[in-house]
Amino acid sequence: MKVTVLAPAKINLSLDILGKRPDGYHLVKMLMQSVDLCDIVSVWDTGDGKISLSCNADGVPCEKTNTAWRAAEAFFTFTKKRNPGIGIKIKKRIPVSAGLAGGSTDAAAVLVALNELMNTRLSKEELCDIGEDVGADVPFCIMGATMVATGIGTILTPAPDMPECSILVAKPPVSVSTKEAYALADDRESYWEPHTDDAVEAVCDGELQKIADSLYNDFEELIHLKEVDNIKELMLENGALGACMSGSGPTVFGLFEDQGAAEDCAGLLEKDCEMVTVCRPLDHGCIILD
Repeated sequence: MKVTVLAPAKINLSLDILGKRPDGYHLVKMLMQSVDLCDIVSVWDTGDGKISLSCNADGVPCEKTNTAWRAAEAFFTFTKKRNPGIGIKIKKRIPVSAGLAGGSTDAAAVLVALNELMNTRLSKEELCDIGEDVGADVPFCIMGATMVATGIGTILTPAPDMPECSILVAKPPVSVSTKEAYALADDRESYWEPHTDDAVEAVCDGELQKIADSLYNDFEELIHLKEVDNIKELMLENGALGACMSGSGPTVFGLFEDQGAAEDCAGLLEKDCEMVTVCRPLDHGCIILD
């Protein structure tokens, strides 16, 4: 039996870093949104008692350091079931190290797939409990839709669905170290006033322009990447209602009312970006494909 799962990326409509716990984890408040830029993750029973993993993308480790592999191990530890041997195949469309939770959503997809494959009938909340030990974004990727995330990002509160719109996503050819980005936050004399409540209020009002006006990311203010600034400027000059960096970057997204304008702007960005795509907001996280 093979189970195939659609694994959506996420964007951060707002991201505030509020502090740091004694164990080193950072406290955040975020408004997160699933989008229909998705990986496809297949899981099946091999019968050999081992975990094997393959991926179509260069640079993705296909061994125990991969979050999908770790999710499989965490699943069997939590359920106390014997691993019969599983194969995992990841077809990536979400770019790696982009601030879009590509690794976390693959891990979430493995948990969803194993729950079906092993007939364990765990609730989404139980899957989130497992996922929390794998990565802070994994619970959101299981639940998906529009969520307020607090604590270290694992305490989720549903928000109203985001209004229909086109979301232009562009990744410039630069890399960002999440660890170093958080270190910049730690170097601040004090933490900045949070912005996420404004974004949540905007989503509750259901006004796309208000949401666009409330986009915010602490990392963007800390890192100051010229590539991010250039992409934002181009998006805003070509019809975006608002634009912002996602996660620790470097990917930038812009909110558009008009899909044609988003696609035209995508064409302008393609020559200078590693990945450009137009997507839409989703009202779900990882789901099993028929």
